[in-house]
Amino acid sequence: MAERMQPDGAPADLSHAGAVVDKAIEFMAGQNISAIAIASALLGGALGMLARSMDDAGIVQVLENALASVRSGELRGGPERH
Repeated sequence: MAERMQPDGAPADLSHAGAVVDKAIEFMAGQNISAIAIASALLGGALGMLARSMDDAGIVQVLENALASVRSGELRGGPERH
């Protein structure tokens, strides 16, 4: 079965999942849960989901890609700040 795509080229499921996560973050922030607690819980959940759907080498690649994004400044929208 072909994956549905959004006009911007993103898979429809990714767009939907992102919207759900955004709402969950908004809800937790409204409950005065700290940003680090929210992020830690989301990261733990994401790692658990990855562990159920791919091997360790795949998880390492995902994490290496995430580290590369941090190091390049991509997450902050510019070059890395020291």
